[in-house]
Amino acid sequence: MDMTFSCPNCKQQLEAETSMAGNEIACPACNATMVIPEPNVMNVKANPIASSAAAKEEYHFTVPVHDKPAESLIKKAAPPLEVAAARDGEKRLRVKCIRRTDCVEVGHDRFDEIVSDLLGKIGEQSIISITPISYTHVDLGSRQLMTDFGVMIVYKG
Repeated sequence: MDMTFSCPNCKQQLEAETSMAGNEIACPACNATMVIPEPNVMNVKANPIASSAAAKEEYHFTVPVHDKPAESLIKKAAPPLEVAAARDGEKRLRVKCIRRTDCVEVGHDRFDEIVSDLLGKIGEQSIISITPISYTHVDLGSRQLMTDFGVMIVYKG
C-alpha cells in the first residue's frame, strides 16, 4: 500500500510503499537526507477498488458451446454508393485530385490547361463539386518542405 509524506526540508509531497518506512532516502526535489516516516491513518492512501465489495466478488464464466454454427451478430454494410449506382445503370461517383506540382513541365505551369481539359471531358452536367486543396510535399531539388495547391473534382462518370 502507498503512503504520502512531505520532505521536512522543502515540503515536497512524496509517495512511497508502506514497507519502506524507516529507510533513509535523499529527497528527489532538494536532495536532503530524510527518513521515511512510519505509516499512520493520515498518510496511508487507501485503494478504493481493492477495498470495495466488487474487488472481493468472484465471477465464473463459461464459454457457450453450440452444435451448429452460431448466427452472425455483425450485419453486412450497405454497398457503397458507386456500386449501388452501377447496378442500377446510373453513372458512378468519382473523385479526381489534380496537384499543381504534377502539372509543371520544364518550367511551364499547365495546371489550368489540365483542369480545363478534364472539366471539358466530364461535362458541366456531371460535375458535383470542385474543391480547392492545399498540401505539403518535399521538393526533390531543394529538399525543402513546400506548400502547394490543387483541386479535387467530384463527378458522375
